[in-house]
Order: sequence, then C-alpha cells, then structure tokens
Amino acid sequence: MVVCLRLLNWVFRMGFPSIFSFFVISHLVIVHSTGQDDVHGYQHGCPQSFNCGKLGPVKFPFSNDTYPRCGLCTVNCSEPVPIIKLGWKRKPYEVKEFLNDEAVNVSDKLLGDLISSKSCDIFSNLSLFSGPRDISYTMSPNLTLFKCPTNSSSKPLRQTGVYSFSNCSGYIVYYTDPNQRTQTPSNLSSNCVVIQLPMLPSIQNRNVSDLFSLLACEFTIRLHVSKECLECHHNGGQCDEGSLCIKDEGRSHLKVVLATGKLQDGREVAVKRLYEHNYKRVTQFMNEIEILTRLRHHNLVTLYGCTSRLSRELLLVYEYIPNGTVADHIHGDRAKDRPLVWSIRMSIAIETACALTYLHASDIIHRDVKTNNILLDNNFCVKVADFGLSRLFPNDVTHVSTAPQGTPGYVDPEYHQCYQLTDKSDVYSFGVVLIELISSMKAVDISRHRHEINLANLAINRIQRRAFNELIDTSLGFESDSSIERMTTMVAEVAFRCLQLEKEMRPTMEEVLRALKEIQDSKDENTVYVIENAEVLKSTRPPPSPEGDNIVLLKNGKELPSPDAVTDRWVSSSSTSISSG
Repeated sequence: MVVCLRLLNWVFRMGFPSIFSFFVISHLVIVHSTGQDDVHGYQHGCPQSFNCGKLGPVKFPFSNDTYPRCGLCTVNCSEPVPIIKLGWKRKPYEVKEFLNDEAVNVSDKLLGDLISSKSCDIFSNLSLFSGPRDISYTMSPNLTLFKCPTNSSSKPLRQTGVYSFSNCSGYIVYYTDPNQRTQTPSNLSSNCVVIQLPMLPSIQNRNVSDLFSLLACEFTIRLHVSKECLECHHNGGQCDEGSLCIKDEGRSHLKVVLATGKLQDGREVAVKRLYEHNYKRVTQFMNEIEILTRLRHHNLVTLYGCTSRLSRELLLVYEYIPNGTVADHIHGDRAKDRPLVWSIRMSIAIETACALTYLHASDIIHRDVKTNNILLDNNFCVKVADFGLSRLFPNDVTHVSTAPQGTPGYVDPEYHQCYQLTDKSDVYSFGVVLIELISSMKAVDISRHRHEINLANLAINRIQRRAFNELIDTSLGFESDSSIERMTTMVAEVAFRCLQLEKEMRPTMEEVLRALKEIQDSKDENTVYVIENAEVLKSTRPPPSPEGDNIVLLKNGKELPSPDAVTDRWVSSSSTSISSG
C-alpha cells in the first residue's frame, strides 16, 4: 500500500489533476460484470428535469432518487420530507424549497438542536460544506467565526466591535458584529480556525453579544458547478463528483467509468473510479492494488497510482489502452466495421496465455478471464486488466476454498460446484476465450438453443462431432485457406482440453501457451501439435483416407483405433462423461 501511495504522489506531481478536464472513454478498462451485486450505473438518457413531489421539478445539478447518477446532488423525493445529502460527508438536510437551478432552502434539525441547547458541539464541524472538485457550496446568510485555542499563556482578545463566546473548554470563539461590516479581528493567533455557520436573515433587534441568538437552522445553500462539468452536461454527458464526464452508451454492465488526458511527461493515463463504498467493493479495490503493485509484464495493464482506502474517492490510475476490448472487436460494435483477421486473433490468444502463465507463476489466479477484460493497444497487443477478483494462490496448497466469483459463461463448472478455486479455473475461462476467438460468438447468448446458451457447451458438442464448420467463423478463411483451417481446428482442440469438466484433465496455462506457439509456428500442413500427458507432442497427419476422414492424429507414430480425431482420445482418456446431444 505504501508503494501505491508513493506512486499516487508521483502522479500528482506529474500533473494528474489536469486529466479530469478531458472526456471519458468508457471502453478503456471494463470491470467485472457479474449478474450479482451490481453497482448502479448511470441511467441511459437522463431527463432534462426530475420530479420531486410537492417541490415540483428540479434540474441539474440536482437529481431525484430515481436517477441518482444524473446529477451532482441527489434529492430523496420519496420521503415525506425530501432529503438532500451534500459534501464529502453526505450530510443530510431537509429540503424546504428549490429557489432556482442552483439554490435550495434547507433545514438542519441537528443544527437546530445544538442552537437550542447552546452546545459547544456546534463548533466541531469545521467542514460543513466541503465538496468535490467540480462543485462548491456557499451558505447564506452566514456568520464567520474564529475558533482559537486557549492555554496558560494566551490572553482574551480585546477589540472594539469583536465579540466572544468563552463557555467552551479549551478554546474561545470570536466574531464581529454582522451589522457593522467590521473587519477580521486583529492579533488573532495563527492557531485559530475559521468557521462559518448559518445566520438568521434579520438580526437588527437581536442581542449581538448573544451568539446563539444569531444562528439559524434554516438557510440557503447555493451550488457552484465548474465550467468543465457544465460543458459535459450540455454535451449530453453526466458529470459526477469525481470530476469525470460520463457518456452512457447503453451498456448497463459497465460499473466504473474512466477518464483520460496526458501527464506532463506525455504519457496518457486512464482513471477508474469505484462508485460504492460497501465492504465488498472496497475489498476488491484494495485487492487490485495489492495484486498489480507486485506485477510487471508487458501483457498486463500497468497501475500508476491510487488513492488511499480512507479517501472519499477510490481511484485507480492506469496506463491508457486506446483500442477497446477483444469483445468489442469480435462481437461488439467494432466488429461491424473491421473484424479481426485470424493472424491478430492468434496473437491475442498467445499474448493472453502469456499473461496468464506469468500470473500463475506469480501465484496469482485472475478469476475473471474474459474477452471484456482483455484490452488492445493500437498495435493490437494484449493488456489483461481488472484484478478486482484475483487471488493470491500459495504454492503449498492444492486449492483455495471460496465462494465462486466471475462472469457467467466463463466460470469453471467444478469451481462453481465444489467451491474450490485453482489455477485450472483460469484455464477453463481461457478455453472460452479461445472459442470466442475462433467462432466470433458470445460466451453467453440466450437467443441460442437452451443447451447451447453457454458457448462452452456448444463448442464441446461441435468439436466432439467434428463439426468445425458449425463452430469456426467462416469469415476468417476457414473454408478457403487450408492453413487457417488447420490452425483454427487445432486451436479448437486445445480449447476443448481447457474446457474439460474435471480440472485434472485440463492442461496448465504453460502447456497451453506452448501448444499455441507451436500452432502459430507450424509450417507443415501435415503437422499437428497437441497436449498429451503435460507435454506438447508433435505428430504427423497422414493423407485423407478414401472414406473421407480428413483428420487422424497419431500418437507416438501409431494410429489411434478411432478416426475421430483428437477428441475421441481426449474423451476416452477422461472419466468425464460429455453428452454429444
């Protein structure tokens, strides 16, 4: 954690605050999107105004509890007396009236009780209206007070037009006559603290020497929103308390929004903000920091800095990855314009496997491997991201018992059933990624047959039946290029091993990486590389038989009894029973 805080200090020295003035690109880093425990994201298409019951409509920067992310200050309009929470501490106030789009009359019940009892606790709240960077507050009318500590050597301040309240232990509170526009008291100690408290609108008939008779619990709060935030709002985005401009593209699974801009040394960074401060989210935030600060790999996203867990805003500062996610490119918006060619997909598979192999060698299980967490730079090089669910995996244990976490369609079935996390759980998820790369299909698609909603089930069925033409994306050249046909088929076979239901039947990531590299480097059309008994074996494929069997794998130079390719051998050697129906 100390390392991270040092990084953060460095980032701020390099000009970090300036990045917030730039726009948000929502695809920079996509955080985990399980169907459970969702963070409330920004509503798509915020309305121009928000209904607040008897108070009528309100506008930005205010919003109601139906659209909490569409404004900077949310009013709970469903309460009998509407409540608004302001400042870093989210202090609640009762809303009496909205004066305009920037001002609201409120009442503070606790403040009223302190005034009635003349309690010294009223002077302890020194940051009543401190707020985030893009919004500040002013209170009117208000009375400025000076809270000065007392000790054996200090003497009470004697000055015309200056009044004091000395009934509190350890300090004296000074103030000037509000009717006289008296200047700040002179000769104040440097240890004095300035406080502002709400004051009655009219005090002409009040005893000025009676401090509490001047104070009020009902007052006006005016919001001052930054120019950048207002421009963001006018351009169709939502500006939040973290100084980020959010433009929702309708993807409800995006939980965290990122901003970009450059450091003074020219590097671009991405900022990820955690919205909710519940225990689970903070734990994931801290876990991601702990994991990333110990890792250095060219295929892993780099963490530059972070805020403390005690900070109001939980922010992570990453290197900026500009080219979206693998999911975007194979079955998302980017796939429509320029689908990834096979050579790039093969490189993505190898680089992702390389990153996961490095993680496992570092005793870390990613636990949320998916195409949405594989980022691409402008050269289509891989950067694996999102380590909020990752776990340190001691090398002296066989598994970690934990409740299953991850994304539907990628979660290891054995982990889901037995609650035992191993490095083979990542292998299963990576198998799904491989199938996505060769098929361009989504990991989960409810429009498919109910037995094939999960892509893993569909792939196992097609590979067992050798129906590769029903699995592999024909646009990759599967039917027109024999080299691509050979490579995609072999990658499918590697994926099949990764997707075995029993973890013992799956290869390690190191074995998968070695097999994929051999497939990429293969020049001989009659050469096949498969994983067998923890080793990568090189076999020779004979010419097609007269019966039309176009794939026969040899093991140690001996032809297998069945001509049904590698899948028969894998299934027969496994105690796993897989239906081909």
